[in-house]
Amino acid sequence: MDAARILSHGVSSLTFGAAYHRARDVTPHGRTRVTLRRDGVHFPLGDLFDGLRLVPPVQDGADREPLRALREQTRDLGVPLHGWGVFLHNTTLGLAFPDVTQENCFGDRAAPADLCPSNPDVRAYAVALGRAIARQGVDSVVAESLHFGTFGHGYHHERSFVDLGPAAEFALGLCFCDHCRARVPDAEAARAAASRLVGAVLDGGPPASDLPGVLADYARARTPVVTSLAAEVAEAVAAEGSLLTFLDLSGAVKGYADGLPTGAPAAEDAWRIGVAPADLAAAVPSYAILCYAQETTRIAEDVAAYRAALGAETTLRAVLRPGLPDTTSAEHLAAKAAAARTSGADTVDYYAYGLVPLPVLDRILLTSAPTP
Repeated sequence: MDAARILSHGVSSLTFGAAYHRARDVTPHGRTRVTLRRDGVHFPLGDLFDGLRLVPPVQDGADREPLRALREQTRDLGVPLHGWGVFLHNTTLGLAFPDVTQENCFGDRAAPADLCPSNPDVRAYAVALGRAIARQGVDSVVAESLHFGTFGHGYHHERSFVDLGPAAEFALGLCFCDHCRARVPDAEAARAAASRLVGAVLDGGPPASDLPGVLADYARARTPVVTSLAAEVAEAVAAEGSLLTFLDLSGAVKGYADGLPTGAPAAEDAWRIGVAPADLAAAVPSYAILCYAQETTRIAEDVAAYRAALGAETTLRAVLRPGLPDTTSAEHLAAKAAAARTSGADTVDYYAYGLVPLPVLDRILLTSAPTP
């Protein structure tokens, strides 16, 4: 990878996918035009996973240590390098060890991609992964999926010909494994309520739109699970001389498909994936949010809500998509970047280099150019 080429598009730091998940991506300017990715890390494992039950797959070419090579390039260029890791979204591990995945209200282990953050094997794996990425010499470790998963993204190919409605879909994504039931209060009552709610729809009833209070309370009560895990990973990363950026996917849950999020700001709905921004502010030094929205006003609203929840001390990074489906021009991107900064973001990041045509990436250069 040529760091100088990437920097030529107007960015001032790079974030490299150190540990990624399965995907089939259209890669407009890559060595392949359609790229098939698999779960795994892009570096040799070393000894950090010795004795652990969960060990990440290793990507082809990891023995050539591409992350360290990129670190040398960025160091020579004087720019920061961040290591991005997908933590608890790993289909390979979930299929090999179904008992560490989320268990729905019917007892099904039907989300192999979603490792449960309550499970002690998963927690040990996450700590080791954070430490391993930090050990590559990166300035920070960006932790994606360090929280509970949702029903809509538990496997790579999914089918449903039932209109569940938002409440039943949410309920079907809640985890009720033994470890969650031991950690989260009133789990049995919540599981029974989820089974009734979803079962009624699956038996032919209308879509469920109203979430029972017991399920909202159960979901909110899971936030200490995520906060404590993030704190453990942050401590391990700091011990390796780096720092943790917690990546909150709530904005993607709302706006990934079309860039048209609705309802409350993402910060107010983060509890749905077990995330409490205000609590995490005391556990992690840096926090990233996905501002997947077409409207500049929506980005300003989301960033402001997170800044208010996090307080002034936590670094806030706002991630924008420079092209489809969110952005139509360099001027549009510039307006959204300005709105993010004005509303409290310390840094604006852009997703993602390999997935976006080069002319779209050039919008970032125009956005970062000084005003005449």
